[in-house]
Amino acid sequence: MTRGLIWLPLLALFFWLAWAGWNEYQKVEAYRGWAAQFDRAKYDILAVLGQRGEQLTWGKPTRQGMIELQSFSLGQVKSIELLADDRSVDLAAETLPSARRAALAFEFANGDQVIQVPFTELGLAQEWGKVLRSQLPRLQSKPNETM
Repeated sequence: MTRGLIWLPLLALFFWLAWAGWNEYQKVEAYRGWAAQFDRAKYDILAVLGQRGEQLTWGKPTRQGMIELQSFSLGQVKSIELLADDRSVDLAAETLPSARRAALAFEFANGDQVIQVPFTELGLAQEWGKVLRSQLPRLQSKPNETM
């Protein structure tokens, strides 16, 4: 009987791990369907991010689909900043500091709003930031071309 009581917590742990794995699998499957509409997309446990043209959409993944979705145009963005534990880090940095939290901060041209998109990995946030920042000058010069 003592041996049975020793194995009981391990059995409970096994069932919890199986449930957690199934739950994450359901989130990834919901993400796959959502990401199909974008040119580029990323998934992690904190947030999803998708880009189609100059339009960015981000939100939170759940088993039922993405929630709290927000969209904005890169043409409205004045600057993109890489944040590590709420401190600014150079996007071109060769070595990145260790950080518990990473995010990309988008500051808008009107100056009254900053959107932070969380990432689990600082390196992934850096790569997204580099690509999106490289698109900013092209997008910001578009309105001037029409005048």
